[in-house]
Amino acid sequence: MVHYTCDMCGKPLLAEEDTRYVVKIEVYTACDAIDMDEDIDEEIMEIEETVEERDNIADAVDMLENGEYKTFRFDLCAKCHKKYLQDPLFLKSWRRTRFSEN
Repeated sequence: MVHYTCDMCGKPLLAEEDTRYVVKIEVYTACDAIDMDEDIDEEIMEIEETVEERDNIADAVDMLENGEYKTFRFDLCAKCHKKYLQDPLFLKSWRRTRFSEN
C-alpha cells in the first residue's frame, strides 16, 4: 500500500479518506522566439525548422546535463492546497518575515 504525506505540513494522507493534491513545478531557461521576415520562402522556413528542432533536442540534452532543467512534485493536503493557491511563491509570508537590525 502506498502512503502519502503532505509535503508542507507533514500530515499523513489516507488514500481512502483524504483528498490529495499534486503540485508539479518545472524550472528551465527561457528561450525567446526569433522574429522572422514574412518574405522568407516556405522551403527555407522548413529547413530552418528542421535544423531548429535538431538544435532544440541538443539544447534540451545540454540543459538536463547542466542542471538547467528541473522538475519538482509535491503532495498537499486540502488545507495546504488552499494556502498554496493563495500564495504559490510564498511572497506574502516572505515579506512578513522581519529580521532584527543587529
